[in-house]
Amino acid sequence: MKKNIEIQDRLVENVIIDLADSLGVAYESSPHEHCVRIPEEFGSGYMKSYQFDFGIGVIETDYLLKKEFVYKLAKGVVHPLKMIFNRESGFYHKFEKNDGFHEVRRLENVIVSSTSKNNHIFRTPADTPICVFNIEINRKLFEEKIESFLPNMDENLIELFRDVNGINQFYYKNYYSLEISKFISEFTECELTGFMRQVYLEGKAYEILTHQLRQYLDDLNEPDKRLILRQATIESIEEAVSIISEEIDTIGTIVDIAKRVGLNQNTLQNGFKQLYKTSVNEYIKNYRIDTAKDLLENSDLNITEITYKVGINSRSYFAKIFKKRFGVSPKQYLDQVRNKDDDFKSA
Repeated sequence: MKKNIEIQDRLVENVIIDLADSLGVAYESSPHEHCVRIPEEFGSGYMKSYQFDFGIGVIETDYLLKKEFVYKLAKGVVHPLKMIFNRESGFYHKFEKNDGFHEVRRLENVIVSSTSKNNHIFRTPADTPICVFNIEINRKLFEEKIESFLPNMDENLIELFRDVNGINQFYYKNYYSLEISKFISEFTECELTGFMRQVYLEGKAYEILTHQLRQYLDDLNEPDKRLILRQATIESIEEAVSIISEEIDTIGTIVDIAKRVGLNQNTLQNGFKQLYKTSVNEYIKNYRIDTAKDLLENSDLNITEITYKVGINSRSYFAKIFKKRFGVSPKQYLDQVRNKDDDFKSA
Protein backbone atom coordinates (compact mmCIF):
# COMPACT_ATOMS: atom_id res chain seq x y z
CA MET A 1 0.00 0.00 0.00
CA LYS A 2 1.11 3.54 -0.70
CA LYS A 3 -0.15 7.07 -0.23
CA ASN A 4 0.10 9.46 -3.21
CA ILE A 5 0.44 13.15 -2.34
CA GLU A 6 0.54 16.08 -4.77
CA ILE A 7 2.54 19.11 -3.63
CA GLN A 8 2.47 22.75 -4.72
CA ASP A 9 5.75 24.04 -3.31
CA ARG A 10 6.40 27.55 -4.58
CA LEU A 11 7.00 28.31 -0.88
CA VAL A 12 7.77 25.77 1.85
CA GLU A 13 4.51 26.34 3.71
CA ASN A 14 2.67 24.93 0.66
CA VAL A 15 4.31 21.55 1.33
CA ILE A 16 2.91 21.43 4.87
CA ILE A 17 -0.54 22.66 3.86
CA ASP A 18 -0.83 20.17 1.00
CA LEU A 19 0.44 17.28 3.12
CA ALA A 20 -2.03 18.10 5.91
CA ASP A 21 -4.87 18.31 3.38
CA SER A 22 -3.90 14.96 1.84
CA LEU A 23 -3.76 13.29 5.27
CA GLY A 24 -7.01 14.88 6.40
CA VAL A 25 -5.52 16.60 9.44
CA ALA A 26 -5.00 20.17 10.61
CA TYR A 27 -1.58 21.77 10.61
CA GLU A 28 0.02 23.94 13.28
CA SER A 29 1.01 27.49 12.38
CA SER A 30 3.09 30.20 14.02
CA PRO A 31 4.89 33.20 12.49
CA HIS A 32 7.09 31.88 9.64
CA GLU A 33 6.67 28.23 10.74
CA HIS A 34 4.21 25.46 9.88
CA CYS A 35 4.06 21.87 11.13
CA VAL A 36 1.99 18.79 10.34
CA ARG A 37 1.98 15.79 12.67
CA ILE A 38 1.67 12.39 11.02
CA PRO A 39 -1.61 10.80 12.23
CA GLU A 40 -1.38 7.39 13.86
CA GLU A 41 -3.18 5.84 10.89
CA PHE A 42 -0.14 6.61 8.71
CA GLY A 43 2.69 6.42 11.27
CA SER A 44 4.37 8.88 13.63
CA GLY A 45 6.55 11.98 13.50
CA TYR A 46 6.25 15.32 11.74
CA MET A 47 7.18 17.62 8.87
CA LYS A 48 7.97 21.29 9.58
CA SER A 49 8.61 24.29 7.38
CA TYR A 50 10.44 27.54 8.12
CA GLN A 51 10.08 30.54 5.79
CA PHE A 52 12.70 33.30 5.57
CA ASP A 53 13.12 36.40 3.41
CA PHE A 54 14.09 36.39 -0.30
CA GLY A 55 12.47 33.01 -1.01
CA ILE A 56 14.68 30.94 1.30
CA GLY A 57 12.92 28.19 3.22
CA VAL A 58 13.67 25.03 5.16
CA ILE A 59 11.71 21.79 5.42
CA GLU A 60 12.55 19.42 8.27
CA THR A 61 11.21 15.86 8.05
CA ASP A 62 11.39 13.30 10.86
CA TYR A 63 8.92 10.43 10.71
CA LEU A 64 8.29 6.68 10.57
CA LEU A 65 5.57 5.66 8.13
CA LYS A 66 3.26 2.65 8.13
CA LYS A 67 2.81 2.91 4.36
CA GLU A 68 4.93 4.24 1.56
CA PHE A 69 4.47 7.92 0.69
CA VAL A 70 4.91 9.07 -2.90
CA TYR A 71 5.17 12.85 -3.31
CA LYS A 72 4.37 14.10 -6.82
CA LEU A 73 5.19 17.76 -7.35
CA ALA A 74 2.58 19.69 -9.31
CA LYS A 75 2.99 20.06 -13.07
CA GLY A 76 3.37 23.44 -14.72
CA VAL A 77 4.96 24.97 -11.63
CA VAL A 78 8.46 26.40 -11.27
CA HIS A 79 9.55 24.51 -8.17
CA PRO A 80 12.29 25.79 -5.86
CA LEU A 81 15.91 24.78 -6.18
CA LYS A 82 16.26 22.03 -3.59
CA MET A 83 19.26 21.22 -1.43
CA ILE A 84 18.40 17.99 0.36
CA PHE A 85 20.43 16.43 3.18
CA ASN A 86 19.59 12.87 4.19
CA ARG A 87 20.32 12.31 7.89
CA GLU A 88 18.95 8.78 8.26
CA SER A 89 17.66 5.93 6.07
CA GLY A 90 17.49 6.10 2.30
CA PHE A 91 14.65 7.53 0.24
CA TYR A 92 14.14 7.74 -3.53
CA HIS A 93 13.89 10.43 -6.19
CA LYS A 94 13.22 10.59 -9.91
CA PHE A 95 12.23 13.11 -12.53
CA GLU A 96 8.72 12.30 -13.74
CA LYS A 97 9.66 11.53 -17.36
CA ASN A 98 12.86 9.66 -16.50
CA ASP A 99 13.05 5.92 -15.99
CA GLY A 100 13.54 4.51 -12.52
CA PHE A 101 14.10 5.92 -9.05
CA HIS A 102 17.57 6.46 -7.64
CA GLU A 103 18.33 6.24 -3.93
CA VAL A 104 19.59 9.08 -1.78
CA ARG A 105 21.46 7.25 0.96
CA ARG A 106 22.27 8.23 4.53
CA LEU A 107 24.67 11.22 4.75
CA GLU A 108 24.20 12.00 1.06
CA ASN A 109 22.90 15.30 -0.20
CA VAL A 110 21.50 16.38 -3.52
CA ILE A 111 21.06 19.71 -5.25
CA VAL A 112 18.18 19.26 -7.64
CA SER A 113 16.06 21.39 -9.94
CA SER A 114 13.20 20.24 -12.15
CA THR A 115 11.58 21.85 -15.16
CA SER A 116 7.89 22.72 -15.31
CA LYS A 117 7.39 19.81 -17.73
CA ASN A 118 9.48 17.21 -15.90
CA ASN A 119 8.88 17.50 -12.19
CA HIS A 120 10.13 15.64 -9.14
CA ILE A 121 8.70 12.48 -7.63
CA PHE A 122 9.92 11.45 -4.17
CA ARG A 123 9.27 8.05 -2.64
CA THR A 124 9.75 7.43 1.09
CA PRO A 125 9.49 3.79 2.19
CA ALA A 126 7.39 2.40 5.01
CA ASP A 127 8.77 1.04 8.30
CA THR A 128 11.98 3.03 7.82
CA PRO A 129 13.06 6.06 9.89
CA ILE A 130 13.15 9.08 7.60
CA CYS A 131 15.04 12.19 8.71
CA VAL A 132 15.68 14.76 5.98
CA PHE A 133 16.66 18.45 6.00
CA ASN A 134 15.84 20.56 2.90
CA ILE A 135 16.84 24.07 1.94
CA GLU A 136 14.40 25.34 -0.68
CA ILE A 137 15.22 28.42 -2.79
CA ASN A 138 12.66 30.26 -4.88
CA ARG A 139 15.20 31.63 -7.33
CA LYS A 140 12.95 34.40 -8.65
CA LEU A 141 12.64 35.85 -5.14
CA PHE A 142 16.25 35.06 -4.26
CA GLU A 143 17.54 36.93 -7.31
CA GLU A 144 17.09 40.25 -5.50
CA LYS A 145 19.38 39.01 -2.72
CA ILE A 146 22.28 38.00 -4.94
CA GLU A 147 21.88 40.20 -8.01
CA SER A 148 24.82 42.47 -7.16
CA PHE A 149 27.06 39.47 -6.41
CA LEU A 150 26.36 37.46 -9.55
CA PRO A 151 28.99 39.11 -11.80
CA ASN A 152 31.75 37.94 -9.44
CA MET A 153 30.35 34.47 -8.77
CA ASP A 154 31.74 31.23 -10.09
CA GLU A 155 30.17 30.56 -13.49
CA ASN A 156 28.72 27.25 -12.25
CA LEU A 157 26.78 29.09 -9.52
CA ILE A 158 25.69 31.82 -11.92
CA GLU A 159 24.19 29.18 -14.20
CA LEU A 160 22.41 27.57 -11.25
CA PHE A 161 20.90 30.76 -9.77
CA ARG A 162 20.14 32.60 -13.02
CA ASP A 163 17.67 29.88 -14.03
CA VAL A 164 14.79 31.63 -12.23
CA ASN A 165 12.16 30.12 -14.52
CA GLY A 166 13.33 26.52 -14.11
CA ILE A 167 14.31 25.98 -17.74
CA ASN A 168 17.18 23.58 -17.04
CA GLN A 169 17.03 20.29 -15.20
CA PHE A 170 19.85 19.91 -12.68
CA TYR A 171 21.05 17.08 -10.45
CA TYR A 172 24.09 16.79 -8.19
CA LYS A 173 24.73 14.24 -5.44
CA ASN A 174 27.53 13.60 -2.98
CA TYR A 175 28.15 13.07 0.73
CA TYR A 176 27.85 16.22 2.81
CA SER A 177 30.49 17.60 5.14
CA LEU A 178 30.89 17.40 8.91
CA GLU A 179 30.37 21.16 9.16
CA ILE A 180 27.01 20.92 7.40
CA SER A 181 25.97 18.06 9.69
CA LYS A 182 26.84 20.19 12.73
CA PHE A 183 24.93 23.23 11.45
CA ILE A 184 21.85 21.12 10.71
CA SER A 185 21.90 19.78 14.27
CA GLU A 186 22.20 23.32 15.63
CA PHE A 187 19.23 24.39 13.49
CA THR A 188 16.94 21.52 14.53
CA GLU A 189 17.90 21.72 18.22
CA CYS A 190 17.31 25.49 18.57
CA GLU A 191 15.28 26.31 21.71
CA LEU A 192 15.00 30.08 21.19
CA THR A 193 11.61 31.70 20.70
CA GLY A 194 10.18 34.71 18.92
CA PHE A 195 12.38 37.15 17.04
CA MET A 196 15.67 35.65 18.28
CA ARG A 197 14.59 32.21 17.02
CA GLN A 198 13.79 33.57 13.55
CA VAL A 199 17.11 35.43 13.30
CA TYR A 200 19.11 32.45 14.59
CA LEU A 201 17.44 29.94 12.24
CA GLU A 202 17.79 32.20 9.22
CA GLY A 203 21.49 32.71 9.96
CA LYS A 204 21.99 28.96 10.37
CA ALA A 205 20.17 28.29 7.08
CA TYR A 206 22.56 30.66 5.32
CA GLU A 207 25.55 28.93 6.97
CA ILE A 208 24.35 25.59 5.59
CA LEU A 209 23.70 27.14 2.18
CA THR A 210 27.18 28.70 2.10
CA HIS A 211 28.92 25.47 3.03
CA GLN A 212 26.84 23.53 0.51
CA LEU A 213 27.86 25.88 -2.29
CA ARG A 214 31.51 25.66 -1.23
CA GLN A 215 31.26 21.88 -1.22
CA TYR A 216 29.59 21.84 -4.65
CA LEU A 217 32.47 23.87 -6.11
CA ASP A 218 34.99 21.69 -4.25
CA ASP A 219 33.42 18.60 -5.81
CA LEU A 220 34.08 19.97 -9.29
CA ASN A 221 37.79 19.33 -8.57
CA GLU A 222 39.46 15.96 -9.02
CA PRO A 223 38.84 13.70 -5.97
CA ASP A 224 42.43 13.95 -4.75
CA LYS A 225 42.32 17.76 -4.85
CA ARG A 226 39.15 18.22 -2.80
CA LEU A 227 39.67 20.09 0.46
CA ILE A 228 36.38 19.51 2.29
CA LEU A 229 35.97 16.32 4.32
CA ARG A 230 32.58 14.65 3.95
CA GLN A 231 30.69 13.27 6.92
CA ALA A 232 30.79 9.77 5.42
CA THR A 233 34.55 10.08 4.81
CA ILE A 234 35.06 11.00 8.45
CA GLU A 235 33.14 7.90 9.53
CA SER A 236 35.40 5.81 7.27
CA ILE A 237 38.49 7.43 8.82
CA GLU A 238 37.13 6.70 12.29
CA GLU A 239 36.66 3.09 11.17
CA ALA A 240 40.33 3.08 10.08
CA VAL A 241 41.33 4.33 13.53
CA SER A 242 39.35 1.47 15.11
CA ILE A 243 41.11 -1.05 12.85
CA ILE A 244 44.50 0.36 13.89
CA SER A 245 43.68 0.18 17.59
CA GLU A 246 42.20 -3.33 17.43
CA GLU A 247 44.79 -4.87 15.09
CA ILE A 248 47.96 -2.95 15.94
CA ASP A 249 50.06 -6.13 16.09
CA THR A 250 49.01 -7.32 12.61
CA ILE A 251 47.97 -4.12 10.83
CA GLY A 252 48.53 -4.14 7.06
CA THR A 253 49.66 -1.39 4.73
CA ILE A 254 47.93 1.94 4.23
CA VAL A 255 46.55 0.62 0.94
CA ASP A 256 45.05 -2.37 2.80
CA ILE A 257 43.43 -0.12 5.43
CA ALA A 258 42.09 2.25 2.78
CA LYS A 259 40.46 -0.61 0.85
CA ARG A 260 38.85 -1.99 3.99
CA VAL A 261 37.15 1.33 4.80
CA GLY A 262 36.21 2.11 1.19
CA LEU A 263 38.57 5.03 0.56
CA ASN A 264 41.49 5.54 -1.76
CA GLN A 265 44.93 5.98 -0.21
CA ASN A 266 45.16 9.73 -0.85
CA THR A 267 41.74 10.44 0.65
CA LEU A 268 42.68 8.46 3.77
CA GLN A 269 45.98 10.33 4.09
CA ASN A 270 44.36 13.72 3.59
CA GLY A 271 41.67 12.86 6.12
CA PHE A 272 44.21 11.92 8.78
CA LYS A 273 46.11 15.16 8.16
CA GLN A 274 42.93 17.21 8.59
CA LEU A 275 41.54 15.33 11.60
CA TYR A 276 44.71 14.32 13.45
CA LYS A 277 47.34 16.67 11.99
CA THR A 278 49.54 13.74 11.04
CA SER A 279 50.01 11.05 8.39
CA VAL A 280 48.58 7.54 8.72
CA ASN A 281 52.06 6.05 9.25
CA GLU A 282 52.89 8.62 11.92
CA TYR A 283 49.56 7.97 13.64
CA ILE A 284 50.26 4.21 13.66
CA LYS A 285 53.79 4.76 14.99
CA ASN A 286 52.56 7.02 17.79
CA TYR A 287 49.79 4.58 18.67
CA ARG A 288 52.33 1.75 18.88
CA ILE A 289 54.60 3.75 21.18
CA ASP A 290 51.73 4.86 23.44
CA THR A 291 50.43 1.28 23.62
CA ALA A 292 53.90 -0.01 24.42
CA LYS A 293 54.27 2.56 27.22
CA ASP A 294 50.95 1.45 28.67
CA LEU A 295 52.04 -2.22 28.51
CA LEU A 296 55.34 -1.40 30.22
CA GLU A 297 53.37 0.23 33.03
CA ASN A 298 50.50 -2.20 33.38
CA SER A 299 51.54 -5.67 32.23
CA ASP A 300 54.01 -8.41 33.10
CA LEU A 301 55.24 -8.71 29.51
CA ASN A 302 58.94 -8.25 28.85
CA ILE A 303 60.29 -5.75 26.33
CA THR A 304 60.63 -8.28 23.50
CA GLU A 305 57.05 -9.48 24.01
CA ILE A 306 55.78 -5.90 24.05
CA THR A 307 57.72 -5.11 20.87
CA TYR A 308 55.90 -7.83 18.98
CA LYS A 309 52.61 -7.06 20.74
CA VAL A 310 52.53 -3.60 19.16
CA GLY A 311 53.48 -4.87 15.71
CA ILE A 312 57.19 -3.94 15.63
CA ASN A 313 59.58 -6.69 14.49
CA SER A 314 62.84 -5.03 15.53
CA ARG A 315 63.68 -4.48 19.19
CA SER A 316 66.43 -1.99 18.29
CA TYR A 317 64.02 0.07 16.16
CA PHE A 318 61.46 -0.01 18.96
CA ALA A 319 64.10 1.23 21.41
CA LYS A 320 65.09 4.03 19.03
CA ILE A 321 61.59 5.45 18.46
CA PHE A 322 60.61 4.98 22.11
CA LYS A 323 63.64 6.96 23.31
CA LYS A 324 63.03 9.67 20.74
CA ARG A 325 59.48 10.07 22.07
CA PHE A 326 60.04 9.75 25.82
CA GLY A 327 63.74 10.55 26.28
CA VAL A 328 64.62 7.17 27.81
CA SER A 329 64.99 3.64 26.46
CA PRO A 330 62.24 1.06 27.07
CA LYS A 331 64.53 -0.74 29.56
CA GLN A 332 65.23 2.46 31.48
CA TYR A 333 61.53 3.28 31.54
CA LEU A 334 60.65 -0.24 32.72
CA ASP A 335 63.22 0.01 35.51
CA GLN A 336 61.73 3.34 36.59
CA VAL A 337 58.24 1.88 36.70
CA ARG A 338 59.33 -1.19 38.68
CA ASN A 339 61.36 0.87 41.13
CA LYS A 340 58.30 3.01 41.81
CA ASP A 341 56.24 -0.13 42.40
CA ASP A 342 58.86 -1.54 44.76
CA ASP A 343 59.03 1.75 46.69
CA PHE A 344 55.23 1.77 46.99
CA LYS A 345 55.17 -1.80 48.30
CA SER A 346 57.95 -1.05 50.82
CA ALA A 347 56.04 1.95 52.12
